[in-house]
Amino acid sequence: MSTRTSESGFSMLELLVSTAISLIVLGTAMMAFKDGVGMNELATQVADASQNLRSGANLLVRDLMQTGRGIPIGGISIPLASAGATPILRPSPPGLSYFFNNTTATTLSAVTTGAQLGPTVDGRATDIVTLLMGDPILDDYLGQPLQVNVSTTPGSVPKLAADGSSFSVGTNTGWIGGDLLNGRAPVKSGDLILFTNPNGSTAIQTVTRVDASNVYFEVNSNDTFNLNQRTVTAGSITQIVGTVLTVQRVIMCTYYVDAPSGGEPRLMRRLNQFAGQALAGVVEDLELSYDVVDGTINPTDVRDLPYTASGVTYSANLIRKANVHIGVRSEVKSMRQQDYRRNHLSTVVSLRNLAFVDRYR
Repeated sequence: MSTRTSESGFSMLELLVSTAISLIVLGTAMMAFKDGVGMNELATQVADASQNLRSGANLLVRDLMQTGRGIPIGGISIPLASAGATPILRPSPPGLSYFFNNTTATTLSAVTTGAQLGPTVDGRATDIVTLLMGDPILDDYLGQPLQVNVSTTPGSVPKLAADGSSFSVGTNTGWIGGDLLNGRAPVKSGDLILFTNPNGSTAIQTVTRVDASNVYFEVNSNDTFNLNQRTVTAGSITQIVGTVLTVQRVIMCTYYVDAPSGGEPRLMRRLNQFAGQALAGVVEDLELSYDVVDGTINPTDVRDLPYTASGVTYSANLIRKANVHIGVRSEVKSMRQQDYRRNHLSTVVSLRNLAFVDRYR
């Protein structure tokens, strides 16, 4: 008995139906895969933007909380233009050059505001802010602040030169050398030193050079702030020489957004006049406003100081809170939307060293 085998294949209709089913299955799988890729991309971009936000905000908030530590409530005296002083340079974003106000202001405040003084990013001007605080680690060397005596004091004790151009540390050479193992950085050119006399009068100088036992405040290019103006008749070190002075290192931090041509905008922290350090990218927006306390009107959300309202002028010494807004975006564009993922943070920071005053001090 013979067996016949059919050699006929699929019919055209069967082929079309099977192809259609296969395409539907593949299309569904591709859509699921694309959605999965999109969700993963979204999660990555959101995490990226959030990380940038945290990195940028954490250090700024910390410095705001420490602002004013060891700084006199009314600020630090600075060389005055009316007494013959020239402008005092303020740390600024690249390509910009600002000055501290030594014309109408007599002191350098713990906070120097700067609404819309930063670079423009995406058509919007950013803010800058300069914060001032004492360095408690150097200040508390051997358990007590370093004190310098008048130049004629006998013995190997710390002494300030008669013209205020330098001081010797006597046998306390470790004060200059520092102790990196315990977090105490050595004194170096570019540091800021605050002098305070027993009456509370102050002066601030830029370190231009150090050796094994002396700190110098020369009038040269190493004075990057232009603070060492000893010939002026008000606000300089020469107004408080002649008494025993307490010596303290001061830390100045300036925050701004750096927007280099062709590069990504970054939040920067600049210590004194040294080169800025990038904290986070990609930061597109930095806005700050301040709550001011005078015991009567107490203005809030003030963008820049000094600020005048109802005939009353408020100085930066009255700042008690800072309102911070930081805007960031992802480093790459979304494949689906062809745009960046953005995230924003708004927070309020109490400047505790300005808000709380030791009434018994």
